[in-house]
Amino acid sequence: MLSQIQYLSQAVDGRYATDEELQFISDYLQSFNLRLSAYARLQVAEATIVQQVQTKLRSLDPALLQNGSEDVTGKWRRDTIRVLRYSAIAMLLNDADWLRDRLLYWMQTVMKAFGAQRSCDATYQIMQEVVQQHLTPPEARLFCPILELNRALLGGSPDS
Repeated sequence: MLSQIQYLSQAVDGRYATDEELQFISDYLQSFNLRLSAYARLQVAEATIVQQVQTKLRSLDPALLQNGSEDVTGKWRRDTIRVLRYSAIAMLLNDADWLRDRLLYWMQTVMKAFGAQRSCDATYQIMQEVVQQHLTPPEARLFCPILELNRALLGGSPDS
């Protein structure tokens, strides 16, 4: 939404916006209550969601929470909570561009530096399954594409 408003303000410089150019605002307003509801559910369920993802991740492959011989569960948890919170805000604002520019590109560099892409890929794939237990189907349809973006950018192939 913020990115779209910024683009609109540049595109209509010196003229009135067309109905088509303003349609995203109407669409956003129609989905706002659903976005707000999903945001509130995510806030309440955050600790449970992260714990469920961690449990599934560990059962899938305990090495996903290791860096060599070091247990990186605490770091994984902090990073996962940070990305989950930013993702919830991006969903509330309907602004994946904001999330990508504000957090994901930076985190992508860090995850590649630590070779954590495989863990990120699994984390955000599992999280898409877990959040569906905490959100209504319409809410999950709003939020899961954000989690897929996280998985695509943070969980990219270690060779890319």
